[in-house]
Amino acid sequence: MTKSLGIKLAKVIAVFSVFIFSMLMLKTISQYTSLDKTVGFLAFKQKVVNNPYWMAFFYIHIFSITLCLLAGLTQFSPQFLRENRSLHKMIGRIYVYNILIINVPACFVLGLFSNGGLIGITGFLIQDILWAYFTVAAVLYIKKGNIIQHKNFMILSYAVTTTAITFRIIKNLFYNEKDHDYELFYGINVWMALFINLLIAYYFLRRNVPTIAGK
Repeated sequence: MTKSLGIKLAKVIAVFSVFIFSMLMLKTISQYTSLDKTVGFLAFKQKVVNNPYWMAFFYIHIFSITLCLLAGLTQFSPQFLRENRSLHKMIGRIYVYNILIINVPACFVLGLFSNGGLIGITGFLIQDILWAYFTVAAVLYIKKGNIIQHKNFMILSYAVTTTAITFRIIKNLFYNEKDHDYELFYGINVWMALFINLLIAYYFLRRNVPTIAGK
C-alpha cells in the first residue's frame, strides 16, 4: 500500500468513525430532551443539578456539540473545498462560532465541576484552553492567507472537539465498576482522550501536510 493510499484510507476510516459515533452521541443526547435531572450523566451530578447556571451550560453544551462534530467532518475533504468554497466558509464560521462563543465558555464552567477530582478538572480546563487556542490560531492564519497553517490548526482544533467521542470509547471498552474507582478512571480518561486525539492529529500533520513548525 502506498503512502498516499494509506493516508486516504485512514481519512475515510476516521470520517466514517466520527460520523457513526456522532450519530450514537446524538441518540444519547436525545434522552436529555425530557429535562429529567436524573437521566444519564446527570445521575452522577446530583450535587449541581439544582444550580440553574450549571444546568444551563450543560444543556447548551450537549445540544450544540454534535453540530461541531458534524460541521468538522466536511472541512477536510479537498474535493469538497474545491467545489464548495462558499459552503466551506459558511460551515467553518458555524464551527468556529459554536466553539468560541458557545462551547468554550460552557465547557470552562462545566470543567470547574468536573468528575475525576483535580485530575479531571485540570484535564478538562486544559482541553478547553487548547480548544480555544487552536481554533483562534486557525482563524488568524486564514485571515493572513496562510492556508497550510489554517488547515494544521483546524485539524488540531477538531482533534480536541472529538475527545468527547474518544472519551466515551475508552469508557465503554475499559471501565468496570467492580475493578475501577470511578473518579480516578474518569480523571485519567480525560487526559487519555486528549493525548490519543492529539497523537492522531500529529500523525496526519506529519504525513499529509507540513507541520506547524514548517519542517
